Amino acid sequence: MKRLNIMIATAVVSAAASAPLAAQEGVEILNEGFDDLAGLASWDRINRSTPPGLSWFQGNTDIFPPQAGGPGSYAAANFLGAANGMGVVDNWLITPTLTLSGLTTLSFFTNRELADGFDDLIEVRFGAGSGTDAASFDTLLATIGGDDAFPADWSQWSANLTVEGEGRFAFRYLGDAANLSYIGLDTVRVVTAVPEPGSLLMLAGGLGVLGLMRRKVGPARGPASRQ
Repeated sequence: MKRLNIMIATAVVSAAASAPLAAQEGVEILNEGFDDLAGLASWDRINRSTPPGLSWFQGNTDIFPPQAGGPGSYAAANFLGAANGMGVVDNWLITPTLTLSGLTTLSFFTNRELADGFDDLIEVRFGAGSGTDAASFDTLLATIGGDDAFPADWSQWSANLTVEGEGRFAFRYLGDAANLSYIGLDTVRVVTAVPEPGSLLMLAGGLGVLGLMRRKVGPARGPASRQ
């Protein structure tokens, strides 16, 4: 498998409320609002839970509405990723293979059911090439939730990285099923652009990926009960 030419040495992850997205001119190569998750042939839903249960599914408006679009138009995952809600959830939603050229920005919205006593968590990962095996997604861009509070409202996040070649982004929902509730993902966008020649020269000295993950808080919504 051909690896990407990755041009930045340091990996950085941060989250900041109300931080604006970085200004970038480029080409939008992905904009997905999940109107019909089952019909997205170019996305992969892979459930590696123990034992496996439900993969990512169409959002449930009765729990919370989408960030944008019609009723239920978002991707969702919950504790039933492990069969009968017992076991370890490891549930992947993977973008199509994308051709990236220089500075690339991934942005998306995520939300969770507002319920006490749960510890929802998503990893955002990047992998070179077109594979779907877990090992190929060896660049962790961010962890949302876990020990930190997962946003209980639609919140926008973004990640910047500079790469050349094909790759895929993955959203991995994971944890002990007993500690998980319900989360949503909406409006996933990828914009890619070629840096100026001078910038390429400065970046070429390093190896690795710069993943700058930031949060932009959305409008408030009311609570919803666990299903």
